[in-house]
Amino acid sequence: MAKKSLIEAFDVKVHNNVIKDVKDYDIFKDKSLLDSLRSRIIQNLIDENIPDNTMLEQYINDEIDETLEGYDLNYLERNHIFNLIQNEVTGYGPITGLLEDDSITEIMVNGTNEVYVEIDGKILKDESVSFINDEHIVRTIQRIVQPLGRTIDAANPMVDARLRDGSRLNAIIPPLSLKGPVLTIRKFRKDLESVEDLLQKGTMTTHMALFLEACVEAKLNIIISGGTGTGKTTLLNILSSFIGADERIITIEDAAELRLHQNHVISLETRLVNYEGSGEVTIRDLVRNSLRMRPDRIIVGEVRGKEAFDMMQAMNTGHEGSLTTLHANSCYDALNRLETMLLMNDMEIPVSAVRGYIENAIDIIIQIDRMSDGKRKITSISEVAGMKDGQIVLKEIFAFKQKGIALDNSVIGEFLVHKTKPLVYNKIIKSGITTLKDLFN
Repeated sequence: MAKKSLIEAFDVKVHNNVIKDVKDYDIFKDKSLLDSLRSRIIQNLIDENIPDNTMLEQYINDEIDETLEGYDLNYLERNHIFNLIQNEVTGYGPITGLLEDDSITEIMVNGTNEVYVEIDGKILKDESVSFINDEHIVRTIQRIVQPLGRTIDAANPMVDARLRDGSRLNAIIPPLSLKGPVLTIRKFRKDLESVEDLLQKGTMTTHMALFLEACVEAKLNIIISGGTGTGKTTLLNILSSFIGADERIITIEDAAELRLHQNHVISLETRLVNYEGSGEVTIRDLVRNSLRMRPDRIIVGEVRGKEAFDMMQAMNTGHEGSLTTLHANSCYDALNRLETMLLMNDMEIPVSAVRGYIENAIDIIIQIDRMSDGKRKITSISEVAGMKDGQIVLKEIFAFKQKGIALDNSVIGEFLVHKTKPLVYNKIIKSGITTLKDLFN
């Protein structure tokens, strides 16, 4: 006779309680009262310095007791206020919980009661979070960026920053934003730190991963192309992990996001103009400076302007194995954008010479896209295969072809590999890399 568990023996009925997010105003039916109490307590904490010999939780409790004197609040309401105030003092205000939630990949604050989040590629309105007013949003932004050496005010109404966990922050306030302060945080994906993570997510195939690893090890110059939020920086970070531990790597970014694990990494970051209107250091300045730093590899977070010329120059003058990203909708579009950036320089260079410059510098272009179901896919890996009739020729090596949409709205498609041997294969073989023999022979 099989043994029974205690639950079976005593016929205990198990109830699975589903815990849902609770809106601020579901606990406090009186919206104006909650905002008034929260505002008064926060203002009191701002105006008064917390004594060194006082425990923080006790100080917050005492301040709440003093403010709530005369109000008939139940335990749940009082505890909710305590959590809100504690997040203001020790965290990042109302969005503290969103930043700690690993399932959320993006946070968008459009207004006091307009907070949106991205989960699994889908944007949803989060009704469980609210701000008191516009000043509350600005104060939250300032609290996040000030420890990072950045500021936001009327004189500097825009800010880009990287949080300590690698998340990217952008904020813009009036007069530039007519709606009021707007905050966007793209969180660093802790579940996408290796090529194995991309394979599990279906972003690429094993053959694509082996090919890209070989390209990086063979010091091919690579551009990652894609739209906003497609995962360009994540892919750049993972490709950078293939670089040897004995190489000197210099990374150049507007806001440092790359998280390389090699020992010999020098990270450079741009600087905005100061209050006197001077002191700006651009991507182009840093690219030029990096050439004097004896780099084995130069990794530029994103090229979007005149720095493209210096990047191409580095690639054409012996600094092989460089990697960068740019915004484009296809591999051909990436070449056109790169051509436009080079022509932005104040130099009389014929278009044919610019194209020849690009053709000599770039080896591989990777296109990554976000599909309609929110999933990221590498949709094309192409090589630059020379010039024909004055145009740069691209030869596709791998591709993802969409065939339709399933009933659950997921994308149906397949990855393809073109069996013709790519031109870069010879360069890979000459580097002593033999992992692709079964794929192209």
